[in-house]
Amino acid sequence: MTHPFFSLHSHGFVRVAVGGPRTRVADPAFNVARTIEMAREADARGASIVLFPELGISSYAIDDLLHQDALLAAVEAALGELLEASRALHPILAVGAPLRWRSRLYNCAVLARRGEILAVTPKVYLPNYREFYEKRHFASGASIAGEEIDIAGRLAPFGSDVLLEARDFAGLVIHAEICEDVWVPIPPSTRAALAGATVLLNLSASDAIVGKSDYRASLCAGHSARCLSAYLYSAAGQGESTTDLSWDGEAMIYENGARLASAERFAETPQLIFADLDIGRLEAERMRQGSFGDCADVEAATRFRRVLFDLEAPRDKNLGLLREVARFPFVPDDEARLAELCFEAFNIQSHGLRQRLQAAKIDRIVIGVSGGLDSTHALLVAVAAFDALGLPRTNILAYTLPAFATTDRTKANAWRLMRALGVSAEEIDVGPACRQMLDDIGHPAARGEALYDVTYENVQAGARTSLLFRLANRHDAIVLGTGDLSEIALGWCTYGVGDQMSHYNVNASVPKTLIQHLIRWCARDAHFGAATAPVLRDILDTEISPELVPGETTQRTEDVVGPYALQDFNLFYTTRYGFTPSKTAFLAFHAWSDAAAGHWPSDIPQDKRRAYDLDAIKHWLGVFARRFFATSQFKRSALPNGPKVSSGGSLSPRGDWRAPSDASANAWLADLEEIP
Repeated sequence: MTHPFFSLHSHGFVRVAVGGPRTRVADPAFNVARTIEMAREADARGASIVLFPELGISSYAIDDLLHQDALLAAVEAALGELLEASRALHPILAVGAPLRWRSRLYNCAVLARRGEILAVTPKVYLPNYREFYEKRHFASGASIAGEEIDIAGRLAPFGSDVLLEARDFAGLVIHAEICEDVWVPIPPSTRAALAGATVLLNLSASDAIVGKSDYRASLCAGHSARCLSAYLYSAAGQGESTTDLSWDGEAMIYENGARLASAERFAETPQLIFADLDIGRLEAERMRQGSFGDCADVEAATRFRRVLFDLEAPRDKNLGLLREVARFPFVPDDEARLAELCFEAFNIQSHGLRQRLQAAKIDRIVIGVSGGLDSTHALLVAVAAFDALGLPRTNILAYTLPAFATTDRTKANAWRLMRALGVSAEEIDVGPACRQMLDDIGHPAARGEALYDVTYENVQAGARTSLLFRLANRHDAIVLGTGDLSEIALGWCTYGVGDQMSHYNVNASVPKTLIQHLIRWCARDAHFGAATAPVLRDILDTEISPELVPGETTQRTEDVVGPYALQDFNLFYTTRYGFTPSKTAFLAFHAWSDAAAGHWPSDIPQDKRRAYDLDAIKHWLGVFARRFFATSQFKRSALPNGPKVSSGGSLSPRGDWRAPSDASANAWLADLEEIP
């Protein structure tokens, strides 16, 4: 038996499958046998929902054979066989079949589980144009609600008003529609989603013509995004009649606009694809996006019947996770998308600074340049903004401000960068001012004692910031902030100094992992001249350190606050979706625990490609929870202005994150203890 932590079901995930079995034209006995085989395979691999194509039991393109009593009787017998086989299976099976009801024929989705029919949904929109003639054979189910249908001696809810809701799996509400239903301006599943459905099924036939696949994909992606839902789509494939049409067997699984899985088109073998849907994430998105709820018609929602069932998803089995979990949620894996993101992010920052300078009627900035990542990137953004405004780069007043522990490497890189960019560059040693302040407050370090406490560190940070603000006063300039989103989240910044306070901070919503890629992007494409590239690469290779404590061993920031790659992961899932620490750790375990796994953008050096076991993940997540929720909100509540850059959000008190400064972290720390 496995610890519940390792079960995907414990964290709001449900495994689904979409299948395209081999069929024979108008042969229900053969078709149901192949459907049952595929259902058993899906069950063996842990699926809770399995979707099959439209009219898969009878075949779709059989024209007037649909009105033959022998065929319809064979379909009903096949459904009886399917129901018997399903008694030994876990998943809900959604199959397509033509069914008679009150002397009319309907194109139906039959949802069955454990020997019972949970619901039968008739197709609403019947295409009757070009190659389609469905109104010749079927009646629309648009007006059918609150009814029942008898199939193989079993009564089941029948109508276009049925939602299946799991009693034992929060947020899992299923709705089925059929092919053309999603091609219309307002699909039935739209209203179902507004009534609470999170998993939308489309049993489709959909013949293959040139260009149609792209349109199907865009339709499913857009619909799942607008409905904040999962959308499963299955098209007819092998064995359908090719008298006048051809079929590609396309199958797709989408979640909130993102494709999770897709089948090979025109495959020689039957296709069965899987994905793990994050129902908790869909629920979180709907809770945050109030405008989605505003669209819900309360009266219309009450017209849906909710059929309750027990999913009985096991929580003592480790089924793995059939879902891509990016190690760097702020950074795309794909090279083209990464380059596009870097272009957008950099320009958002640059345009934000341009607008601030124009609005303030200021043509100078003051910036402290340490030779580290954040000040380097802020300086590059500033140069781009000044170039765009037609202002001389010499109006950027850049200062390197060495103190007690500044290394030769970082100071040299600061100078190399300032010179390569052609900004006004000066050096002011803040050591004497720091010694004076330490002496004024009676700190032992002023007498030569090696007491390197927080006071000692913050005296240096404070001296630098005070100097920059006074320089801004003297030169009629603004101080450009450099602190990044990761530092702000962890409270790894001194209140009232440069990494927390400025006149404008272009890095405020850019996480450390993204800043590293932005600098690589600038270096690789030589945006600022060939002379800048070598120094940018050296800055990227320099250990991240505050450089505040002297000694032979350089301070390592990540030894204190944790690996930024891991903490950015925690930040994303905590603030973007509100996930519990245990769910965040579950995702981190699948993203980070295997050193051989992918998810590494190609420009990450091999020596920085690390893996973390569950002990490390739990430890650093605990550090994150304490620092984020309990100790650092007061710093975020006083942040200066800065543009929102990332889809992961901003921690500005005027933007994505608003929280009390005196909150307790106990709820998050208690959940953390659920991690083994």
